[in-house]
Amino acid sequence: MSRNTVALAYQELVSEGHLAARERSGIFVARLAQAVVEYDRVRGASIAAPLADEPDRPDAADSREFRLPPDWQRYRFPFIDQRFDRSMFPVAEWREASRLALGNADIAQWTSADEDIDDETLVEQIRARILPRRGIIAARNEILIVGSEQQALFLIAKTLGHRMRRVAIEDPGLPQTRQVLELAGAELIHQPVDDGGMVVNERLLESDCVYVTPSRQRPTGVTMAHDRRQALLALAARQNLLLIEDDFDSETTVIGKPLPALRAMPGGEATLYLASLSRALAPGIKLGVLCGPAPWISAIRKVRDLATHRPSPTTQRAAAHFLALGHYETMNARVLRVVQARVLALRDAINHYMPQSLAEPLPQSVAIAPAAGGSTVWVRGPASLDARLLANALERRGVLIEPAAGYFASGAPPRNMFRLGVCGIPSDRIREGVATIAAVMREMSGDPNGKADLVPLAGPEIARLLGGATLLYRTVYGEPCTMELQHDGTLVGRAGFANEELDTGRWWIEGDRWFRQWNAWAYGEPGAFAVVIRDDQIFWLDEEGRQVDSAVIASSREPPSEAA
Repeated sequence: MSRNTVALAYQELVSEGHLAARERSGIFVARLAQAVVEYDRVRGASIAAPLADEPDRPDAADSREFRLPPDWQRYRFPFIDQRFDRSMFPVAEWREASRLALGNADIAQWTSADEDIDDETLVEQIRARILPRRGIIAARNEILIVGSEQQALFLIAKTLGHRMRRVAIEDPGLPQTRQVLELAGAELIHQPVDDGGMVVNERLLESDCVYVTPSRQRPTGVTMAHDRRQALLALAARQNLLLIEDDFDSETTVIGKPLPALRAMPGGEATLYLASLSRALAPGIKLGVLCGPAPWISAIRKVRDLATHRPSPTTQRAAAHFLALGHYETMNARVLRVVQARVLALRDAINHYMPQSLAEPLPQSVAIAPAAGGSTVWVRGPASLDARLLANALERRGVLIEPAAGYFASGAPPRNMFRLGVCGIPSDRIREGVATIAAVMREMSGDPNGKADLVPLAGPEIARLLGGATLLYRTVYGEPCTMELQHDGTLVGRAGFANEELDTGRWWIEGDRWFRQWNAWAYGEPGAFAVVIRDDQIFWLDEEGRQVDSAVIASSREPPSEAA
């Protein structure tokens, strides 16, 4: 750097109080800044402690939750959640709503209103446009505007602490949720989560309150089944349990029709329901809604107003206009289309590059938790995988993934799980990003050849054994798939529990390699494999002799005779 640049930098640091100039002595760190460093060291969290290298140490990473790089948009493949790329934010529409909120008539209204009263227009729009989508009919005095779901939860805990001495929460779950409840003095009961959401059993009887994310479990993305919701409501009614429902991501249901909120179901009238207006707006516009019984909402409102008062009145009025003009519905429809395309692209890429092996797990094979929507995929890798080391290796190649260990609170967190989100990555980059993840997983496996004892078959033997065969396969997202290899080279595929996905293609033999090409599946590209068959198992090997997939041979038919 030039001398002038250094001199200007020192002048700026002195003027801001970070440095102190001592006559005839030099420039030193100001005492105030030193005091801050020492104070943080006394608390046990030195701000000078190096953080960049610590995730490489498994013992340090166990207790460290995922930290998103502030420059995440500079990465080519950011498979992360809760952050939307700039194309998703409705700039023109929000600008219009903000302009209307700053009109003379609107300014006169929100400047003269009581500091504790929420924008009546926004409350009415929420009653008419947002809550009914979740099956909720609420009066005005049953709605409170908050800054976020986290703020709503903290206000509930501070107001209804006598009902929240012991709180059952999902495990895995959001670390910030645990921190909020612990800060409020609650004792936590960690309730396991499976593919049907939070497990509902007699263990919940030990709690006073249950916090649950039924529409889209955070972080796995699974949806609580209808019968399990009914069981939870029945248990809450029988034991007088307080239910808190966090509906943070109900609007990105990609597959099927969303189930109603707990509060909208029979017996759910006493449930406290909280949600943000939209995750696409949330990064810059912090607004959420809390809905519950009027006496509780009144008490929580008093606590909110003592702590922070209402959220910004200008933001509330702009949100009201945004809803009234129909921009909210338009934005959600567009976000849903984009998220749907990206999630399907992610599932297809994972199924193509990291298939679920029906035999022993492959180094790059994974399984996906079943989810009816959302913008993330919860991935279970082979037991030998360390997702934190994988994340570190991928970051150096421009890929961001989120290790899942930080979401677990009880027991030893599984190291082979991670999350992939699509909010911040364009569809046209997903395939390349997943291919990179699969390649790094293979490199880290330490077994580049998969099964060394697999001896490929010769071409004529492949044709004899596979002609007329029916192969049973399972996609990485858990759906069955049947492949028919007809004698004339036609390939017929059926996937899904009702065979709702159909495709055709062709298969053939060149030398000692088996080729297949679908019309739509596997990107419509030809694939060439060596083949190994053992008993009723078929293994496909790539050109390096590495096992890449497997299936079960259900049946095989002899070719029709010439006379027939």
